[in-house]
Amino acid sequence: MERVVITGMGIISPLGNGVAPFWERLVQGQSGISRIDTFDTTRYKAKIAGLVRDFDGEALFGRKEARKMDRFCQFALAAADQALLDAELNLDMTDRERVGVYVGSGIGGIGTLLEQNRVLLERGPERVSPTLVPMMISNMAAAMISIRHQTLGPTMSPVTACSIGNSAIGEAFRTIRTGDADVIIAGGSEAAAGEISLASFGNATALSTCNEEPAKASRPFDAGRDGFVMAEGAGILILESLSHARRRNARIYAEVTGYGASSDAYHMVATHPEGRGAQQAMKSALASAGIAPSEVDVISAHATSTGVGDKSETIAIKNLFGEDAYRIPVTANKSMTGHMFGAAGGAEAIALVKTLQEGIIPPTINLEQRDPDCDLDYVPGTARKAELEIGLSNSFGFGGHNAVIVLRKYRE
Repeated sequence: MERVVITGMGIISPLGNGVAPFWERLVQGQSGISRIDTFDTTRYKAKIAGLVRDFDGEALFGRKEARKMDRFCQFALAAADQALLDAELNLDMTDRERVGVYVGSGIGGIGTLLEQNRVLLERGPERVSPTLVPMMISNMAAAMISIRHQTLGPTMSPVTACSIGNSAIGEAFRTIRTGDADVIIAGGSEAAAGEISLASFGNATALSTCNEEPAKASRPFDAGRDGFVMAEGAGILILESLSHARRRNARIYAEVTGYGASSDAYHMVATHPEGRGAQQAMKSALASAGIAPSEVDVISAHATSTGVGDKSETIAIKNLFGEDAYRIPVTANKSMTGHMFGAAGGAEAIALVKTLQEGIIPPTINLEQRDPDCDLDYVPGTARKAELEIGLSNSFGFGGHNAVIVLRKYRE
């Protein structure tokens, strides 16, 4: 079995575009949540989101190419470009048949769909773009990365809702581990923080309506939490077999050592109240990594800031880790980024890599009034220095999809 390592990272996020600004703001406990100013929110219950700022697809890809891609696809390509540059991976010197792309999106090009629906209603069917379907379908981020970089290896687009990033990384890990690829560009992308999503989630009372204080709206594990905050972006990592990385003298950030997936088999949108699927996915990930629960040093929680979700994840952690659950720090990146949907797993994997590398655990902000049902160490308010070796990252999605990865500080 091949060992699998991470050699490059790229991110587009509400906290910044690039790993350095993202990590800096995360450690400082800064929120990327703000009032929505991209459309009129007067009639909407929630008026806030984690929006990507200072992103210009036309400047990155040229006007002609950018117009062929939905925003989620542009995010994915930009993050992949960052990651490949960071990895210093010369694809001209690489067997492209052994380079794959595993990048997914939960909602895909919903912005393009809505725009073209308006064209249909206002101007007629003759004016609908012939590129609507390829711009809209969620596999197009993976496809466009492959086309742009001429990768010929296995390419797929997992659609497991908000667990997509971890599903992609985990499946890429398995593919490289068994020797079926040398390199895989893996992660997720999402650009769904628009009118119809805001309306639907708002009407489902799933969103925070802390509109007057956007920076305090996402508050995982806090007794006053009132829902999640929609966000957008992309998180992409370069996974390589250790043997391939060594042959090219690559810089190695961390090692992927385990992956577990499960289903709640419970409800379309609600997590299992006792965290059954979450516990199973964590257990499987640890077994895959060949480690005991007592060896985990930090947990990056899914923690979306919903009443049932945060509580059930806490229960799952306690049921699996026992007394160690109270020893292990649990951090919630979504308190600062909001919920990036299909991009969340990739972004949080990048944060966990930096956490292990720097020995700094980002805080869970806005945790001001402790929920008695959420009684673990959530690193409230301020980042914490710690000796760290092994980290676990949780991602859970609508329909009961659960995906968990285990990362380890790289050792020869």
